[in-house]
Amino acid sequence: MQHNRRQFLAATGTAFAGLMLGSCTADRARLTAGSAGRANASPDAGLSILGALASDPEGLLDLPAGFSYQVVSSLGQTMDDGFRVPDHADGMGCFDLGNGEIALVRNHELVPEHDGGGVTGAAYDTFTNSAVPLPGGTTTLVLDSESLRLKRQYRTLAGTIRNCSGGITPWGSWLTCEETVDKANDQIGRNHGYVFEVPARASGLVDPVPLTAMGRFNHEAACIDPKTGIVYMTEDRDDSLLYRFVPNERSRLQRGGTLQALALEGVSDTRNWRGSKHTDIGQKIAGRWITLTDVDSTIDNLRKRGAAAGATLFARGEGAYMGEGEMYFAATSGGLAKQGQVFRLRLDTNAQQLDTLELFFESGDPDQYSFGDNLCVTPFGHLIVCEDQYTSVVNNHLRGITPEGASYPLAWLRRQTELAGACFSPDGRTLFVNAYSPTMTLAIRGPWPG
Repeated sequence: MQHNRRQFLAATGTAFAGLMLGSCTADRARLTAGSAGRANASPDAGLSILGALASDPEGLLDLPAGFSYQVVSSLGQTMDDGFRVPDHADGMGCFDLGNGEIALVRNHELVPEHDGGGVTGAAYDTFTNSAVPLPGGTTTLVLDSESLRLKRQYRTLAGTIRNCSGGITPWGSWLTCEETVDKANDQIGRNHGYVFEVPARASGLVDPVPLTAMGRFNHEAACIDPKTGIVYMTEDRDDSLLYRFVPNERSRLQRGGTLQALALEGVSDTRNWRGSKHTDIGQKIAGRWITLTDVDSTIDNLRKRGAAAGATLFARGEGAYMGEGEMYFAATSGGLAKQGQVFRLRLDTNAQQLDTLELFFESGDPDQYSFGDNLCVTPFGHLIVCEDQYTSVVNNHLRGITPEGASYPLAWLRRQTELAGACFSPDGRTLFVNAYSPTMTLAIRGPWPG
């Protein structure tokens, strides 16, 4: 394995400060590659790394030869708390609990019209005509770290709406984000559009406290710089901003802080749509952070006020991953072809004010990469991106992206739903991912490079 690892690193040009273990661990490193001459590759690029996809006889998930999957949780199962596994599994994080156990905290992107799996008890919000919690929230799965046997699963957050993505914290919790700005009305009792924190070790429903200082907007993903405790957040809107939250007290987000938006020098729009200023692949643009006010406004105009103050626009910011001194995030519909972009933000570790943004990848064709959403970084230094597009004939892939910016198919879901929540186990051996609906959580193992 060491010999193969050296060959692989020599071939890809990756420089490691340590293993990158996806969104499942606090151990971070840098995904690096020279941008000179880097261009988007064909959809077949990178197949020599893991091999061509083999047809799954079960008709669920095609993987390279030597790889296999197992279903560890699925829709409708009765959980240990008596509730049922709900649908629409989305963002997810993995945690080492010790004693041979790992935990997956899994979002469920449910709206009031959906089935919440019978959940009752502590909830952020209930229907106005009953004490029934709104169906959105999180479930937690505890697995044996070696066999991946499901030991227990249960609800850990209830009463929210459209828990889409989120991110892990260095202190062992999951930030789950509402992708909505619904207000209290004759059906629901409270305003929504917030981030909630769920400890990985929670054994049941947590006290649902909205982190209002982190803003009320169409939240998507969150990731935290372990050196500073600053939280970076994406927003799923065609005219979205990139946000960061500077907490008053590290690791205690409930104690408030300052919400800011990224403003790039000379670039007000990164979307590369027709009529917008073009941002080239590999182009590095300096940025500063604009402080926002009235961040908990009942009016859905935070991004518009930020843009008016000079913040830069992105095309549907979604999945995000924090590495060492840099973060990656997906812009789902960005680019001239509107098939998606991936950006890299290099953090200014001295002042945390003058960061640098780079367009790392832009798809020119749906066969190359289409509507990337959740993402993570592999132990061998590639990005993995979950596709989130719906057509009558094309299903979604897990796409790998090399440090040089070449995309390749890593897995193909043979169901007409999206893949979501990709993350690696702390030991780097297992890739977990969700099939969105009907909910299935899959564990993938095989001969990963490295």
